[in-house]
Amino acid sequence: MAKSSPAIEVQRLYTGLIRLHVLHHAAEEPIFGLGIMQELQRHGYKIGPGTIYPMLHAMEKNGLLKSSSLKSTGRPQRAYRATAAGRKALSQAKDKVRELFHELFEES
Repeated sequence: MAKSSPAIEVQRLYTGLIRLHVLHHAAEEPIFGLGIMQELQRHGYKIGPGTIYPMLHAMEKNGLLKSSSLKSTGRPQRAYRATAAGRKALSQAKDKVRELFHELFEES
């Protein structure tokens, strides 16, 4: 089995953080692919449509998000919201992130 590069492993670590960002924002308000890509970019993540849309679809398939089609002007857009299961997963993840944060940054 071939080893993956350190850069690929770092990217895999960030994938979980990106999913948490998506879930956090989808719990606050409806999100759209382009809008969440821009939000993630403000946090230093460079993520394109070939990554975000499959991620959103997978999160919906796994019951964390629910989408609806909105048509204002032009072509329809999909708006994503966190489901009850997504909100529960986010709450549990926050506890884990808080615990990890304290472990990583606690002062000796």
